[in-house]
Amino acid sequence: LPARSGCTIEEHIIAGNVEEFRKDFTSRIWLTYREEFPQIEGSTLTTDCGWGCTVRTGQMLLAQGLILHFLGRAWTWPDALNIENSDFESWTSNTVKKFTASFEASLSEERELKTPTISLKETIGRYSDDHEMRNEIYHRKIISWFGDSPLALFGLHQLIEYGKKSGKKAGDWYGPAVVAHILRKAVEEARHPDLQGITIYVAQDCTVYSSDVIDKQCASMASDHADDKAVIILVPVRLGGERTNTDYLDFVKGILSLEYCVGIIGGKPKQSYYFAGFQDDSLIYMDPHYCQSFVDVSIKDFPLETFHCPSPKKMSFRKMDPSCTIGFYCRNVQDFKRASEEITKMLKISSKEKYPLFTFVNGHSRDYDFTSTAAKEDDLFSEDEKKRLKRFSTEEFVLL
Repeated sequence: LPARSGCTIEEHIIAGNVEEFRKDFTSRIWLTYREEFPQIEGSTLTTDCGWGCTVRTGQMLLAQGLILHFLGRAWTWPDALNIENSDFESWTSNTVKKFTASFEASLSEERELKTPTISLKETIGRYSDDHEMRNEIYHRKIISWFGDSPLALFGLHQLIEYGKKSGKKAGDWYGPAVVAHILRKAVEEARHPDLQGITIYVAQDCTVYSSDVIDKQCASMASDHADDKAVIILVPVRLGGERTNTDYLDFVKGILSLEYCVGIIGGKPKQSYYFAGFQDDSLIYMDPHYCQSFVDVSIKDFPLETFHCPSPKKMSFRKMDPSCTIGFYCRNVQDFKRASEEITKMLKISSKEKYPLFTFVNGHSRDYDFTSTAAKEDDLFSEDEKKRLKRFSTEEFVLL
């Protein structure tokens, strides 16, 4: 907010909070449509404009999970307030209310606003300590994992390749549940040393099986990796029948307020958004529907500006498509146990008809007769997974 003479202490606090909100929102990684990137294998496409929005919102959710994993919730990009187009005049003190609980907690931490950092070399030269230098290196590294080239671990090309195993191809519409499984497979298959300490779990039929999650966290791909893994939990849900049931509004706001939440892959019908917070009865989101030019992230000093969104958007909860995928990040097994307890309490409070949107249960899925067929070595998805993905591709859910 612009400084005004004679403003009260309360107004100064509100202005400070809005600035903190801007820094926090703009620091999130923004992944949009791109054009003129290398051709996607098996097609003639060099752009995802018009069809790739759910893949992009899935990428944004995963990117936020990786930001928490490598940089922590309090991290903000030093250049966040230097991007042009800051249309924040209409954002009042209500804007900062419950952006996320962890953001509120981070407001008490003092952060120094640094000068613009356009190139990695310039940035590293200015940083005063190894911690700041490390943060900038990881910031760029995370973005590079989502580059639009066949070699990028979580880039569009790689995700489309995993989607083929579920019957999808470049140019198809991808629903939030299918994207959840594609992200899981991409993280599982990533061989980068930095990514061996994180995994993804996708809920089965709106159920999170705690023992299955902990097994994934304790499964080590490298013998020298003794610690339990962090996990991103993805829960595909449906917030109503043909339209979103407004009774779920308080639940969604509660979920977005949890420190564990990394956002929601959702949107309007056939138009996907990445929901990161809320204001009153509106959801705050990042929009992938901007067709930007291809950026070669393999270049050491690649520009960062187009990977950060300067202006948040709002949408009425009533307009939200009922089909969505909720994401949570837990740093270790202990963190997962705490998160499951907190989320379960919230689910119980919100379930008026005794049927919560999803549930955490003890034990493995196999204990409840959800046995999986063993996957062939040359297959990325088991037969059981393929059946589930085909069912999810229609975005149909059984409503209780």
